Amino acid sequence: MKLLRVKALADRVGVTAETVRHYHRIGLLKAQRDPYNGYKLFDEVQMERLRFITQLRRLDFSLKEIAEILEDVDRGRSPCPRVRALLVRHMEETRRQRALLEERLERMDRIARRWAAIPDALPGPKALCPLVEAAEEAVCADS
Repeated sequence: MKLLRVKALADRVGVTAETVRHYHRIGLLKAQRDPYNGYKLFDEVQMERLRFITQLRRLDFSLKEIAEILEDVDRGRSPCPRVRALLVRHMEETRRQRALLEERLERMDRIARRWAAIPDALPGPKALCPLVEAAEEAVCADS
């Protein structure tokens, strides 16, 4: 395989050229320089590395976490234990966020039911929108 410029690499992997440039700037990808024009050139190893990074990003791994994983790879260590541990941590965090979202949705449902009985009103000196004030009362009553 010949060496690829930024745009060609991005197109092959399905990311933007700016993504490739960013990953290179922060050290996740390594490029060679074309001696004639200074363009960044990437080999097949870097293309596979970019695919790997893209897969981890789809799993919601942070760039910092990806850098740690790639450090294991670069040192010849298995990244699998770290990847497993991080995935478990991400699953726990996602479950926590889901619980918070479910609580928020329940609260919004209660507010929407309360709003169904409140007529529309023009803004006044004490209330800009009676719906919002009723929502605050509902939240305070739930606490």
